[in-house]
Amino acid sequence: MSVDFRCRDDSTTAETLDPRQFFDHDLPAALRQHQDLLAPGIRLLSLKPFGFTVDGDSWTLRCEGGRVEVLPGLVDVGAQIRLSTGDFSGLMNDWYTPMTFFTGGTLDMSSGALEDLLDCWLIVRGALDGVAIHTPGGIEFLDRSGNALDLEQSFSADDDPADMAHFLQQAGFLHLRQVFSEEEMEQISRDMDAAAANYADGDGNSWWAQTADGSNRLVRMQRFDRHSDTTHRLLEDERFLQIARITGDGHKQHGASADNRIEALIKPLHVVKGISDLPWHKDCALGRHSYDCCSMTVGISVTGADANSGQLRVLAGSHRCLIWPALAGADKYDLPDVPLATRTGDVTVHLSCTMHMAQAPVDRERRVMYTGFSLPERSPEAARASRRRISSVREGAYTTVSQ
Repeated sequence: MSVDFRCRDDSTTAETLDPRQFFDHDLPAALRQHQDLLAPGIRLLSLKPFGFTVDGDSWTLRCEGGRVEVLPGLVDVGAQIRLSTGDFSGLMNDWYTPMTFFTGGTLDMSSGALEDLLDCWLIVRGALDGVAIHTPGGIEFLDRSGNALDLEQSFSADDDPADMAHFLQQAGFLHLRQVFSEEEMEQISRDMDAAAANYADGDGNSWWAQTADGSNRLVRMQRFDRHSDTTHRLLEDERFLQIARITGDGHKQHGASADNRIEALIKPLHVVKGISDLPWHKDCALGRHSYDCCSMTVGISVTGADANSGQLRVLAGSHRCLIWPALAGADKYDLPDVPLATRTGDVTVHLSCTMHMAQAPVDRERRVMYTGFSLPERSPEAARASRRRISSVREGAYTTVSQ
């Protein structure tokens, strides 16, 4: 049950796009080609006229009756973004998303809001990628027998791998029970305490946050396996490695040949400054979805987690939807908001384009480690074959056609 959604590769993507060619010819052609696919989403968004200015030249996207026309110049725009040719190329090539500019502090909008840009981005991505914009009721969750899927289901090591693969493809996440022992997790927790002395604020190897009492707390330790023999052994353990084989896509371990294989996180109470508990986002929120997704992010519960101690929450099925890449949760979309309460030694898996967030703990701290698996590199020939196979997308359900 594949979760390989890739339809681009760097070797066949032009580094710099010609804005005139794009807005005068390429984008209008893509909008016409996918008109029927995009119309329901366009009607739902009700996008106000949106202007793009690229190194002094301008165009307007105007929606009417489920259709989008591209006009030269700025025509009654309600929102506008200014981009360099390089940033424009990155945005249209799916190297960046609007969140890249927003989080980097380089978003240049003379009118309108980030939300307007995100809505416009949905239309452009839908046209360029041939993907339907998510509309209410567009996602079903079915088990292998065609019955309603129990989204609260968890799995043990003895369960059928085919059931796990199907659940992951449908829901975008997994909860695996008692993968590791409490004794192993207790040792890793002690290793986290001992390793803290090896990290310092500003070292480029850790994240820090300030709590309400004024303390500066270490909240993320990168390259943690260098400080914990138990963690190092865990990364070579079959209990961990078998997770990569669930989908059959050939996933390989993050950083196996690099220098940051796993990170240890401490989730303290009452954080008032710094990054600790992340809001709703996809791991591909800053770009490259069509080049890299889906990788698998693996969370190892050093301590258990629930609503009071910083549990993970996911929007089930969000990996199968073209929606905002960040910020919006269940209050915007009709997707099930599933809390993943875990016990010590449990493992969570979520796909890189599954919307998720970490709740802030309210009565006790949480400890967790994050690592994961990436899809294998592809040859240009394999990438081209993938683009032929993935010829159309309906709410993320890929339709295979004759090659």
